[in-house]
Amino acid sequence: MLAGRGAVVVDADVEARRALAPGGAAHRAVVERFPSVVGPGGAIDRAALAAVVFADPAARADLEALTHPAVRAQMADQVAAAAGAEVVVAVIPLLVEAPGPRPALHAVAVVDCPPEVALARLAARGMDPADARARMAAQAGRRRRLAAADHVVDNGGDLDRLAAEVDRCWAWIRGRVAAAAG
Repeated sequence: MLAGRGAVVVDADVEARRALAPGGAAHRAVVERFPSVVGPGGAIDRAALAAVVFADPAARADLEALTHPAVRAQMADQVAAAAGAEVVVAVIPLLVEAPGPRPALHAVAVVDCPPEVALARLAARGMDPADARARMAAQAGRRRRLAAADHVVDNGGDLDRLAAEVDRCWAWIRGRVAAAAG
């Protein structure tokens, strides 16, 4: 929705998929560490990888150590390529959880919804509720995420309500851009 309002969006999940793809920056190291998750043609079976790492915190830490540096570097490249854009939004789902230095950000907006809403949405997409709870348990708690926020987008309602929240966020972003320019 922010891209539709003019922002350049750099998404950590997109960059993680690139890093894990055959030939990607983290592919070989992940395949060496987790050989059981390699599918046909050398592609990493992301569902199998998730099953392994969300059941084993040490395995998840290994995966993060192998992938986060590549994702950070790729995101930095994408941000550099967007030089001159008025607004660049970095979508970083694990901003609070990720070890290492936080990227230089002008501000942090957190998209939030109650945990029960998140669980229902994941189940509606076909995710096993136990898997969804395991993934959520591996993430920073809601209180910690909200504490990192300069602005909160409430995503607890329907798409119309979310669009209104994004409009409010966009106005906040534009206000920050105007203040920095003035």
